[in-house]
Amino acid sequence: MQRRQFLAALGAGLLTVQLPSLAYAIAPAGYQRLLVLVELKGGNDGLNTVIPYTSPDYTRLRPTLAIAREQVLQLDEQRGLHPALAPLLPLWQAGQLAIVQGVGYPEPNLSHFRSIDIWDTASHSTQTLSSGWLTRLLQQYPAGDAYASDGLILGSHTLGPLAGGARAVVLRNAADFARQARLAQAAARQSGSSALTHVLKVEADIRRAASDIGKMPPAQQAMGSMQDPGRIPDAPGNFGRAVQTLLETLAGGSQVVVARLTLTGFDTHAGQTGTQQRLLGELAEGLAALQAGLAAQGRWDDTLVMSYAEFGRRPKENGNQGTDHGTANSHFVLGGRVAGGFYGQAPQLADVNDGNLAYAVDFRQLYATVCETWWGKPSATVLGGRFKPLPLLRG
Repeated sequence: MQRRQFLAALGAGLLTVQLPSLAYAIAPAGYQRLLVLVELKGGNDGLNTVIPYTSPDYTRLRPTLAIAREQVLQLDEQRGLHPALAPLLPLWQAGQLAIVQGVGYPEPNLSHFRSIDIWDTASHSTQTLSSGWLTRLLQQYPAGDAYASDGLILGSHTLGPLAGGARAVVLRNAADFARQARLAQAAARQSGSSALTHVLKVEADIRRAASDIGKMPPAQQAMGSMQDPGRIPDAPGNFGRAVQTLLETLAGGSQVVVARLTLTGFDTHAGQTGTQQRLLGELAEGLAALQAGLAAQGRWDDTLVMSYAEFGRRPKENGNQGTDHGTANSHFVLGGRVAGGFYGQAPQLADVNDGNLAYAVDFRQLYATVCETWWGKPSATVLGGRFKPLPLLRG
């Protein structure tokens, strides 16, 4: 059996494994803190997420889409959150939620496919790279075989920032992971191929993790000795199920460097109000459940959660009660070590008509914060230049 046939035998897209070089498996570990990336696929509207509720230009640009002042969850005298984000208020009040405004990059591209490629690879807008920014970091500073895999991908089949060589596992749920691992082991026994034996040797840590996951109880049972499971909120939809799968995986003892969760549907060219309300509610409840579950496992202080999207939306609403592709956006950073508050620059709306917003924070500054402040790894060669980390973290 050839390597390609072996990977096909894993079946139906339930599990995707990217294979590193042999040096990967013998490198020392060095990632004691977890990163959770949350992709808001389609391009979330940041202006109706973090709302400049006192700005007359906000209501001028959005006569039908503007969130009424009395509905806004006011965070200070000028800015507030969409009402669907109420589950995040306790994190804001605890100083564990940072809001970074004006995130973007020079010469922005407004194609879904190209712009998310720029974000995933940390490339310049005129540059095309074949590997994700996390893949390049992990190739320079491998996690080592103490980790079940470099990353877990939940809610999407694309590898994004882990594409191009990282040990990344696309996971629907823990049971699928365990079942696919058993199929891989059976294929190895039947083939007798030395090439396949080599592949499986490199993947041994992933199979070991799958075995552990297959034996573990549900996440709330695993957390029961640490916290009343009734205090962990349920989270709706596919995003909530992805959060639950991640919590189950971590509760089983598997060590990973990064998890990427995807919530899709944010391309709101028409009928934005109801769609964004639902999606932001799903996001907020999922993040609240994630925080509660990680706190119950004693991992919240060592987890950094960061949202991202390919772009934002235009400040001016379109004629279909929606918004079109835009540029600078607001993003969330959460965690027990996060220094909460506002960062970046609030949208400058006074001179905007049909145009877009200028960015104030290069998205690669967020990545530099992860590399350098969160993990203590140099970032310049990974990101193709020097980007100043943001002062988002304590300790």
